[in-house]
Amino acid sequence: MSEFAGKRYVVTGAASGIGHCVTEKLLAEGAEVFSLDRNTPTAAVTGHIEVDLANPSSIDAAIEQLDGTFDALLSVAGVPGTAPADTVFAVNSLAVRHLTESFLDRLGEQGNVVVVSSTAGFGWPQRLETIREVLATDTFEEGAQWFKSNPQQGNAYNWSKEVTTVYVMSMGLALHEMGFRINAVLPGPVNTPILKDFRETMGDDTIDGLETMLGRHANPEDIADVVLFLASDSARWVNGETITVDGGTGGAVLSGSVPVPEF
Repeated sequence: MSEFAGKRYVVTGAASGIGHCVTEKLLAEGAEVFSLDRNTPTAAVTGHIEVDLANPSSIDAAIEQLDGTFDALLSVAGVPGTAPADTVFAVNSLAVRHLTESFLDRLGEQGNVVVVSSTAGFGWPQRLETIREVLATDTFEEGAQWFKSNPQQGNAYNWSKEVTTVYVMSMGLALHEMGFRINAVLPGPVNTPILKDFRETMGDDTIDGLETMLGRHANPEDIADVVLFLASDSARWVNGETITVDGGTGGAVLSGSVPVPEF
C-alpha cells in the first residue's frame, strides 16, 4: 500500500500546472486532496475551496472551511512577473507565510509543509539583510506595506522567490520544535501554461538558452515527484532545505561553469 493512501493533503494551485500534477499523483495513491485555488480543478479532488491568495481574509476564510487535521500542506500556487508587482509579492511570498503559519494547528503528528519556490530566487544571498527585514514584519498587511514603502530593484518575481526561499530555510528549526518539517522545491523553467509569461519577463534568450543547454524544459511530473518525496516519510530528516530541480543549470551557475543568467 502506498504511504500516501488514506492521508489528507491540502494543495494550493491544484487547478493547473505542477499543482494539478501533484494532486493527480496523490489521488492515484489513494490520498484525500483538498484544493485551495481561485479556479476549479479538473482533478476529482476530495474538496475544493475557492481562495484569493492575494487577500489574507480570503485565506483565513478558506482555512476555516477545512475540517480535521492534515498530513501536509503543499503550497504550489504562484503568479508570474507579468502580474502587478504587489500581487506577485502577495501571492508568492506573503500568502505562503500567512497560509503556512495559519495552517500549523491543522497539521497532524509529524506533518509537513512543502513550498514550490523557484531558481529565479537564486540571488537571495545578496539581499539577505533586506529579506530578513521584510520577514520581520508580523502580518500579511505589514509585509505588503513594507514592500510598498521599499520597492526592490529588478523583476518582482525573482524578489518574491528570494523571500520565499529564505522564509522556508529560516523556519526549519521553529517547525522542528513543533514536530513538523518545512522544505522547498526550486524548479527552473517548466512546461506549464505560465511559461509564456516567463518569456515575457525573463526574455526568450534566457528561456530558450536553458532549453537548448538541457535539451528540454522540465515537465510538471519532474517537479511533482520531488514535492511528493519531500512530503513523504523518506524525507523525514530533511527540514528547512531547498531542493533545486533544474536539470543541472543551478549547479553550473554556482560553480562558475556557466555565466549567471540575467533576468
